[in-house]
Amino acid sequence: MNKLDNHSLISDLIRLAEADGKLTHSEYDFILRLAKRMDVTEEEVAELFKNPIQSKTKYSELERITHFHKLVLLMNVDREAHKKEIISVKNFGLKMGIRSDVINQILDRMNDYDDKVIPTAELIQIFRSNYN
Repeated sequence: MNKLDNHSLISDLIRLAEADGKLTHSEYDFILRLAKRMDVTEEEVAELFKNPIQSKTKYSELERITHFHKLVLLMNVDREAHKKEIISVKNFGLKMGIRSDVINQILDRMNDYDDKVIPTAELIQIFRSNYN
């Protein structure tokens, strides 16, 4: 991913984290850790909190899976999935071209896990079984 794509993902994560009207420490920390792995500085993240950039509109299948997975991970990092966050995740998924039934299946399956984190392999299998 290039710098603009990374900033777009971080902006999406920021929008999701703020969807319920409160940004928790765990959400902020998750965004910073992910940004660091993507070579986005803390200063750039601070700027994106002030001025988030537009969501990317074109995604490869792998980008859709990883982007959506990161959004779901963020939603559950504080162990609370608020209704506004769920709606926001669904909207992000639809905007990325993920079918509604796939989004709902992923959100249902996350409830099968204590930490609400679907293993990556299972997430990929859900996508494969619905898109191939």
